[in-house]
Amino acid sequence: MAPVVPVPPKPAPRAAVEMANTLTLVSWGGTYQRSQANAYLDPYLRDNRALNAKWDEKSYEAVSRLRNKNAAARLWDLVDVVAADAIRLCDEGLAEKIDHDRVLAPGSDGSPATRDFGRFIISACFVPQIAYSMTFGYRTDKVGGRPPRSVCDVFDLNRYPGKRALEKRPDYNMVWALLCDGVPEAQLYDVLLTRQGQERALAKLDTIKRHVVWWQSGAETPQLLADGEVVMGSGYNGRLFSLINEHGAPVDMLWDRQVLDLDGWIVPTGLSAKRKARVMDFLYFATDTQRLSDQAKYIAYGPARRSSAALPVRHASLGFDMTPHLPTGPENVQNALVYNHAFWARHRDTIEARFATWLAR
Repeated sequence: MAPVVPVPPKPAPRAAVEMANTLTLVSWGGTYQRSQANAYLDPYLRDNRALNAKWDEKSYEAVSRLRNKNAAARLWDLVDVVAADAIRLCDEGLAEKIDHDRVLAPGSDGSPATRDFGRFIISACFVPQIAYSMTFGYRTDKVGGRPPRSVCDVFDLNRYPGKRALEKRPDYNMVWALLCDGVPEAQLYDVLLTRQGQERALAKLDTIKRHVVWWQSGAETPQLLADGEVVMGSGYNGRLFSLINEHGAPVDMLWDRQVLDLDGWIVPTGLSAKRKARVMDFLYFATDTQRLSDQAKYIAYGPARRSSAALPVRHASLGFDMTPHLPTGPENVQNALVYNHAFWARHRDTIEARFATWLAR
């Protein structure tokens, strides 16, 4: 059989209007944002030297700022958000709908973008970048000779005393709580939809509430673990990877019941023609096969394109194969939960309000 010859990348479609010479990108800061800069912003700037690009590390506030027409948000050109938030922003008319096959590069084999991204295109406004997971890191020097093996060990204060770090939002926490309270995986979201189910999840979280450090920025759990302030904490797998493999912290990861999710770009509505032209030119470049594959050199997230995932990737500085460190790796994905984007896009506001009330009690 003849070898498959990659199709050379097509140049970006020529913009119908002059492109803006500024670009404000909104992301999450830390290791993840650096991986974006290394993989595609810096190479793009080398080809567009007159462009003034800058970051705003406010993705965790993106929905509220765009909803409230915050003054700073009016300067945003491209916003990195999780998939469920992309659905909400799209449904509310706050994000532009994208013709993926016209705006984005085809795969390296020539396949249309919609085929290459496949089921990861969960909204007409969403441009996927990576598959990541929310999972747990734990201090190896604080768990004795019995390291945690189950996500439910997070709720076991007798065997694993000490502080936990949990994100200050309901999504992952309430799902894990119900699972560890005996709800079968297939029924988790049916139960969580009910008020009784929500109260059940919060009652389970009550059992560890006094031992929780609540975080909002993705950089917090790695720092809390590095400083020994918590014995275990939820965090983005890529940040935990960096803490363990690049900084040598005495930390290991718990892959059991990691929650797989997607992250990507949305384009805010209301951009001028020049700003939108610049954004589309950048998106074409930044989400092609090579650029999304390159991102996995710097952080342990799986690229969202099928053609990107097929390329071998080694860590940029440490040199080892990244496959065993990706949430989509064969060993890691076996016992994973999949984030329910449609559920959280529809019900997040109600459940977040109940969660906030519980936190204040």
